This record gives sequence, structure tokens and C-alpha cells, in this order.
Amino acid sequence: MIVSNDLRPGTKIELDGTPYLVVEYQHHKPGKGGAMVRTKLRNLRTGALTDRTFRPDEKLSPAPIEERRAQFLYRQGDDYVCMDVESYEQFGVSEKQLGDAGAFLKEEMEITILFYHQEVIGVDLPITVELTVVETEPGVRGDTVSGGSKPAKLETGAVIHVPLFIDMGTRVRVDTRTGTYIGRA
Repeated sequence: MIVSNDLRPGTKIELDGTPYLVVEYQHHKPGKGGAMVRTKLRNLRTGALTDRTFRPDEKLSPAPIEERRAQFLYRQGDDYVCMDVESYEQFGVSEKQLGDAGAFLKEEMEITILFYHQEVIGVDLPITVELTVVETEPGVRGDTVSGGSKPAKLETGAVIHVPLFIDMGTRVRVDTRTGTYIGRA
């Protein structure tokens, strides 16, 4: 059991049979009355955010989430076929289960898949990935780093904003958490 005072961002708990991830945590002591723990929780099944308040001594159960390392092999229709790197077992992950992570998946990429009672509830990608720009407007002479930005389509199909000097065929580094350009690779 986890005492609500021990909650921190990144902690996975189970409430009413649903797994949640603690996104924000704040211990609050009003001038009158007892202390309380305010949290912002993300439902790991649906992705919805919920605000929840607990008493400091309230006991919560940790979510039985299993993390398995896998390698993304290929896409087949709406399913992404992955292989467990330890047992070499292949399984499909739907586009809905992947969420936004599917936009940055590249063949042979190693990922971590989150299971809750044998059900895929999410995917953890590496923080940064290197992808090639396949479509963007050509850069104009004199464009600098501090200039504006333009949309660019990456090899995985994702569209991000890049500086004006980036051309087609350029390899860029992308933050998978926010989907933003970091720099050239």
C-alpha cells in the first residue's frame, strides 16, 4: 500500500479498478482544519485528467502495471506489430492504444509497452527520436535560427514545426513527449 503523503509525479496507483498516473502532487495545509493532498491524475486507459484530494494518511493501492520492452516491427492496417525482446513473441497494438506515440514510431525502434491485467494501456517511447524530413517548403537564402518556423512532414507521417533553414532530407531530433523540434541530428 502507498500512503497518499508518499505520492509523487510518475507514481502509478489504482482507484476503483482503474489505473492512474500521478501527474501533479501538492501537500496543502490550510490555516483551519487538517492537511490534504491534492493530486492531478491521468487515467491510463482513457488519458483523461482528474483532480482528486486525499487525506494525508489515506492508503492507496499501487497499480499492477507490467512494463515490457518490445521492438516495433511493422504496421499492418490499424495495428502496430511489436515483438517482445525477451520471449520473441509477436503481438499487435492498436492505434487507439498507442495514442499520440504512433506518430513517432519507426521500424526496429525499441519501446516499452505498459500492460494492466494483460491489456495494453500505453507505450513509453524514447524521449528523443531522430527522423528524416520528407516534405517541407524549401528554405530561403538568409534564413536564420531565430527566424520563424514552417511545417515539415517526417518519415513516420508526423507533422512538426521546424526552423526555416531545414530542407527535405535533413535528419532532425524530435522530443516525443511534446512533438517539438529539438535540433538537427
